[in-house]
Amino acid sequence: MTRRRFFTTTAAGSTLLALRPFTPWARAEAPAQGPSLPPVRIHTVFAGRTGDAYLTRPTEEIARFGQYFTELERKLGDVMFVGGDLIPPAEAAQVAGKLSDADGLLLVHLSGHGGDAPVLSQLIDTGLPTALFSQPFSGHGWMYFPQWHKAGKRVVLLPSSDWGEIERVVQLMRVPAWLRQTRILAVGGPHGTPAACAAEQVKQRLGAEVVTIPNERVVEAMKGIERKAAEAEAEAYWINPAREIVEPTRSEIIESARMFLAVQGLMRQEKAQAICSAHCMGDPRGCLTFSKLNDLGLVGACEGDIDSTLTMLIFAYAFRVPGFISDPVIDTAKNAMVHFHCTSATKLDGPGGTRLPFRIRTQTDSRGGVALEVENRVGQPVTCAKLVNLDTLLVCPGKILETSRSPLACRTQFAQSVPDAHRLFLNWGAGVVQGDTMTLLHRVVFYGDHTRSLTDLAELMGLRVIEEGTVAA
Repeated sequence: MTRRRFFTTTAAGSTLLALRPFTPWARAEAPAQGPSLPPVRIHTVFAGRTGDAYLTRPTEEIARFGQYFTELERKLGDVMFVGGDLIPPAEAAQVAGKLSDADGLLLVHLSGHGGDAPVLSQLIDTGLPTALFSQPFSGHGWMYFPQWHKAGKRVVLLPSSDWGEIERVVQLMRVPAWLRQTRILAVGGPHGTPAACAAEQVKQRLGAEVVTIPNERVVEAMKGIERKAAEAEAEAYWINPAREIVEPTRSEIIESARMFLAVQGLMRQEKAQAICSAHCMGDPRGCLTFSKLNDLGLVGACEGDIDSTLTMLIFAYAFRVPGFISDPVIDTAKNAMVHFHCTSATKLDGPGGTRLPFRIRTQTDSRGGVALEVENRVGQPVTCAKLVNLDTLLVCPGKILETSRSPLACRTQFAQSVPDAHRLFLNWGAGVVQGDTMTLLHRVVFYGDHTRSLTDLAELMGLRVIEEGTVAA
């Protein structure tokens, strides 16, 4: 395949991709649940000369990259590779002028020496989230690239022979692009850190729109849901698959299903990808509603927690997994953080995954409403995280050590290993979280160890990452 033919083929494929309906969870159980978001446009640039010379990549490698990008477009279904400029002969300033419609920039370093960094800086300085892939034997210019990292540029450096690293980072580029097109409903207003509670700051920093609506809209929407529809929803998604129904009555479960259908309708009407509610423990309670929204790849967050809402959106866009908002406690005897809450997704592997076993229970605090007791998978790697004040990601990786069913805590419970439980206890929040009990306490747990990718994502978005429990107070 010639280079000209490759980019003609890629452009045609990208056009078809842009025309078809798209939602971020295209392979989920119910892909039409959320409003459509367009594919993320990644502008590719090849930097350096090719040939069989010393420390120079083979010329035919450009065509192989082209084929790889085409296959990656097909595999991910939500990314378009555009551009394909080669510097030289193209001028960096000329290429920089083409980037206004791009969501991200991928530089493939083919060859070069110390003079590459100043030339490519013209592209880095456009401010686009950028990844630079530099394989071994691509020249000596790599020594100068870390200066961008030290200067705080939004660039991820990938000095690797593994082309899979490109796929991993390209998926992260979806996050800033989709956040700019995200709409969040805050029922009763957002709660959390000051910056995250200011809609104008969320819009300026992340691009997402936070819209406050009164709880009365949810109540009114519920009145418009026919009982037969609520019954069918309750039977199919909750009553029949449940391992056990302990306290709630059938009528209470149906009423919770009515709320889900009402909130789902509101989100479609408002073109929202996420919702949080400060009224979720009142009337009506939102535990089952948020559980299913998270199963579907959307975001439903309790207690109006806007920090956790944004955290869950980041993970949904980057890794396609839902989060479990937790009220954690520390157990130094087991070197563990114990998570518990009454709202949990059942598809913690992602919308296309298998549902975890669950029991239908009441909400623990009030002994009323309808909530879930989900049986999590022991040994599962997890990442505990929280975006704080729109600029800092707190993270703590580990594994699920055990599950429990204590009557002293919320319904879904499991213990996560941590690096140092005593340090985590003494330095809770790493000195960056201030606010009320909910703001200080809540963390969100996700299946998978995403620590490295979160570090790369932070570089793409200009965030800071702090691993809780690894430094002394």
